[in-house]
This record gives sequence, C-alpha cells and structure tokens, in this order.
Amino acid sequence: MNDTIRIGCGAGFSGDRLEPAVVLAAQGHLDFLVLECLAERTIALAQKRKRHDPAQGYDPLLERRLRPLLPLLKQKKFRIITNMGAAHPVAAAERVCALARELGLSLTVAAVTGDDVFAQLSGAEAALETGQPLHASGPLISANAYLGTDALLPALATDADLILTGRVADPSLFVAPLVHTFGWSLDDPERIGQATVIGHLMECAGQLTGGYFADPGKKDIPDFDRLGHPFVDVAADGTALFSKVPGTGGRLTLRTAKEQLLYEVMDPGRYFTPDVIADFTHVRLEEVGPDRIKASGGRGQARPDTLKVSVGYDAGFIGEGEISYAGANALGRAQLAGETIRRRLAADFPDLHIDYIGHTSVHRTVLGHPPDPYEIRLRVAGQATTAAQAALIGEEVEALYTNGPAGGGGARKYVREVVGIVSTLLPRAQVHPSVTLHHA
Repeated sequence: MNDTIRIGCGAGFSGDRLEPAVVLAAQGHLDFLVLECLAERTIALAQKRKRHDPAQGYDPLLERRLRPLLPLLKQKKFRIITNMGAAHPVAAAERVCALARELGLSLTVAAVTGDDVFAQLSGAEAALETGQPLHASGPLISANAYLGTDALLPALATDADLILTGRVADPSLFVAPLVHTFGWSLDDPERIGQATVIGHLMECAGQLTGGYFADPGKKDIPDFDRLGHPFVDVAADGTALFSKVPGTGGRLTLRTAKEQLLYEVMDPGRYFTPDVIADFTHVRLEEVGPDRIKASGGRGQARPDTLKVSVGYDAGFIGEGEISYAGANALGRAQLAGETIRRRLAADFPDLHIDYIGHTSVHRTVLGHPPDPYEIRLRVAGQATTAAQAALIGEEVEALYTNGPAGGGGARKYVREVVGIVSTLLPRAQVHPSVTLHHA
C-alpha cells in the first residue's frame, strides 16, 4: 500500500484552459490526473447534443483535451479520471480509443455508466426546487443521478489507464482514487469526510490557486495569465498537502483555500454528497510554505440513502436581441428602445426580459446614484415554444436600426434551444452503475 499519492486537477469545468493539465502531466509527478468537466448546465447541453445525434453527447473538447495528455499518460505512468463522458460515456470511450490508435498508443479505457436513470422516473416525483411534480416543468428528456465513489471503484480495480464517467459528484472523482489506493472503508464517515474536503478543495482547479479570487489592488495574484492548477499529496491517514507546479502563475494561500472551501456550500456542517454528509466546520488549514497549504480535520456522517438526480426538460426556445447606444443620454435612448420593444411584443411575450448592460443588468437595481453611463448595451430576451416565435425578438431589436432611437448600432440576434433543469431524489438502491472496458 502506498504511503502517499499525488492527484492533480487539470480542469475545473468544461470550458477550462487546456495547457494547465499538460503542465501537471509533464511536470507534476502525478499518480492521478482528474479532469472535472461536468455540471448541471453542461449535462443538459450534452443531452441536447445526444438528442440530435445519438453518437454524440460527450464533452465537445474531449479529443482536444486528451490529445496532448495521452502520450504523457503512457510516458509518466499516471491514470486519468474524468467525467467528460457526460451523456454518453461509452461513445466517449470509443472516441478516445480511436484517438489512441491514431497516436500509436496502447490504451485501456473504462466507461462508467448507470447514472442515466430516466427509465426509473415516473415524472410524478417532486422537484426539489418547486415541490411540484417533475412533469409540471415540461416534457422530460433526461435524468442523471449523481454517482459516487462506489461506482468508480470497480473501474479503478481494472487496468484501465483512463476512466470516463457521466454524472458523478465532483468530490467523488478525488475520493475514489484515495479509497482505492489506501483501502479506506466507504462506511468510515470520518475518513470519507476528510477525503471529501480534499475533493471539494481540488474540484474547481484554478480557483484554488487564485482564479475567481483575484481583485486587483485588493487581492493581487501574480502571473495571472499563466495560472497553474493544483495538485495534492495525500497520506494514508488523510492528511493533505496542496501545492502547484513551481514556476506556474497564481498563488495558493490560506485566503484562496478558504474561499474555495466555502464555494457552493450552503451548510458547511452538512454538505451532502453520494459518499458522505460531510462536516467542514472542524477543517484546519495551515500555510506550511509558499504555495503549500495543509488541510486536516474533515469529518462526516453516514452517506444519505438517496441520490440527487439532475432532470432535463424541454424548455422550448430563447430568442435574444442586442443593440448598443453610446454618447450623451445613452441610457435614455436605450430605455426608450427597451420600452418600444416591450410594447410591440407584450402580447406574445408577457415575461420579456430587458437588460441595460452597464447599468442594471447584474444587480437589477441602481446602487447609489451612479452618473449617466456613456454607453449601454440593450439586451432583450424571451422564451417561446417554437424557434420561429423566438426569432421575433431579435428581428424587432434589429429593426431598431431605422425604427428606434438615435444612434443604435452593433445589433445582433440569436435563437437557441433550451433544456431546463430541475432536481429530485432517488433511492440509491434504484441506481445500478456498471463498467465496460474498451481497448486501443
């Protein structure tokens, strides 16, 4: 049994940069590299792609992200764990094997499935967000349960170089290699609670090293354009030491670690995952050197009997239009344009959304008494049942060129299909993960 293992996080979301993972793979002396690329929004987009093409549904950057990593994986002898399988892990595994053959590499890929629980839902289950039956949101098109460490362990027990999953809880991507390596029991909430702290600190990659933290003049981060992603050395007792590759940009400090520890956590004393109900309230963070943070004290309670399920439904189409106004009285002219659009579309779009970007588009209110802005971007958006109806919004905004206030320019229009997301709970006994191996 290993005394310590090192896990790097090469991606914290689907659109993350590609090169930090390559730096970790080449210089990080890793045992495992995790690429965390899935969220509610991205699983919905993946399901939408799969609806239009049954061979698709995996992460669109799968090949670009893995092309430089696969040769390093074979050379440096680490393993990759990633949820880039999204809505179609098997198709993703087949595509990775094809890429490996193209690169002249021998590769074994494990595809973890079973998160797709659409067949297990009746639609009468209550949505966590509304309390209403799921089918009240609209026609249901997908349902993906958040799998945990127990779903990944059979794949880790194989000789797979790369493990591709669909919807797995983010911390579990890191908990699983710890449990596999050290032989920890999934029924030990203290140990799994600490492992979940480790996974939660790592899961957003560059956020731990200063990304989403920096605020110039207040929270300065050096070499921000070369932000390095973190790795963690974990001992058999669960003690964790976080760092990054020397020479990379960013900074790992108590402040960056504390912000990430609380990121997206509603109740630090009861953080629900498929593996444990984690308790972060006794976590101790200690700065033991430049860009070196030690973490201990995570604990927890027994894992819940249910799994969260992300449910996609057909939410129709969104139509959008944008146009800019600049110069004196830019806000007044933009407001006249917005009111004009509202009156013209009120009958068909009673819930039309109008933003004055640069004034009230984020906070939805005026904070204090700011000066009259010199430029405003008007954005109008609304939901429709058909693409043709949604297109009316952009058409009306474009017509402001000659039918609206003075000085409008840079008009654009968009129509996009929307998959809405709600959540529910499903007894874990109804979820049946499985593993298939694919070879190149």
